[in-house]
Amino acid sequence: MAIDRSEACREIGVAHGVTGLLRGAEWAHVCRRNREARTMIQRQDIIWLGVSAGVTGGLVGGLMLGIGLGMVVNRIWGGFVFIIPGAPASGLIGWLLARRLAAQLES
Repeated sequence: MAIDRSEACREIGVAHGVTGLLRGAEWAHVCRRNREARTMIQRQDIIWLGVSAGVTGGLVGGLMLGIGLGMVVNRIWGGFVFIIPGAPASGLIGWLLARRLAAQLES
């Protein structure tokens, strides 16, 4: 049973003309390398994750801190409910964004 190399390589992104030059193990190595490269995380994904996590985390954490301190200064002691979880809430946003990126890479 012959393997249609051009169809298999086209499926994973190898140019059609390259398949005629490669034989056996070389062809399998090129196809395997290109399949792995397709799921690899790229630099712009990491940069975008850091920027978005930092900005949204800073906004949410800063907003919680500002509201909480404003309440405590005015002797509304319930403001500590906003102050205490401010930093973990901003970190949680970064964690959720990282999980979303990982789910995109798996699919």
